[in-house]
Amino acid sequence: MSEVIRIAQVIGKLNAAGVESVINNYYKNIDHNKFQFDFYIDADSNCEPKQELIDMGARYIEIPPYQKLPQYMFELIKKFKENRYQIVHVNMNTLAVFSLCAAWIARIPVRINHNHNTSSKGETQRNILKYALRPFAKIFATDYCGCSKYAAEWLFGKKSVNKGKVTVFNNAIDVRKFKFNVNMRSEIRKELAVEKKTVIGHIGRFCYQKNHEFLIDIFNEICRLDQNAVLILVGIGELTEAVKDQVHKLGLDGRVLFLGARQDVYRIYQAMDVFVLPSRYEGLPVVGVEAQASGTPCVLSDAMTAETKIAKNTVMLSLEEPAEVWAGKVLEFSKLPKYDSSAEIQAAGFDIDTEGMKLERYYESCLLRYSR
Repeated sequence: MSEVIRIAQVIGKLNAAGVESVINNYYKNIDHNKFQFDFYIDADSNCEPKQELIDMGARYIEIPPYQKLPQYMFELIKKFKENRYQIVHVNMNTLAVFSLCAAWIARIPVRINHNHNTSSKGETQRNILKYALRPFAKIFATDYCGCSKYAAEWLFGKKSVNKGKVTVFNNAIDVRKFKFNVNMRSEIRKELAVEKKTVIGHIGRFCYQKNHEFLIDIFNEICRLDQNAVLILVGIGELTEAVKDQVHKLGLDGRVLFLGARQDVYRIYQAMDVFVLPSRYEGLPVVGVEAQASGTPCVLSDAMTAETKIAKNTVMLSLEEPAEVWAGKVLEFSKLPKYDSSAEIQAAGFDIDTEGMKLERYYESCLLRYSR
């Protein structure tokens, strides 16, 4: 394969979220002399394309959002034909049916549906759409992928997974980048003015899925037990103002730090004494892997796949447990020491060096299969 193969990666909105982070990680760690990515993004995205990836050869192609379906389909078909892709890799969960249909119309030979998520109670309208579209997940796709066995089974069914028809790609990271670093910890804690504080941390988009409302209730209980506690929140999203209002009503102003979207989350993990992720649902959250790779004790909801638990200082709790129980566990884990967890993360298959090569081999096998 002497010629560079350009792959269309359809990801929807750029919003500094986990799926986008995963795809970026993979792109940085594949051979750019073999493969290059064209990122298909919504024109109304919240974030700017990453110059770092553009410098590596990536291209960003803006298209109308899927809500403008006729324009969305028209532009995708047009761009897919113009660029004569051999592979279209779609990362939009049940919404993938539309872009995969466009790829089918454009006669793209390899059409990959890659699921990164599941569903949860409480998002009635979104769930109606998810369940309505789920039966179409396989219609236009030639190949199926998932970020975990749980996510793969949710979209493609247990039978397909058990028959080996779905390939799981872990939400892998650069383990060296996130490795526990005592000097960096001291530096970032000083920078954030939390040197002598109990630092509770959370990284995630401000949306229903991430359950910030419950997180603030947990922190409110923590504050009753530890007057020295602070909460760091990294992310942006539609519920940011609602969370700020909740913090204000509970009198927690000054104890909750809203850091917005950050390009240095690997440093922020170092500042934390404990990481908390009470998500209502997940496929396999990349922030959970990153936090554990930094050696930070973690308290996660059990609404995500059990594969998320990697390091020995990580625990999963039920969302049925009250905020008081969560608060007690978070404070208990905040007293555990941070440590170098690199070996555990690598052994569990979350090292991007290994997974990047696996993705290259996967693309090569797809190309070989459909070129016959």
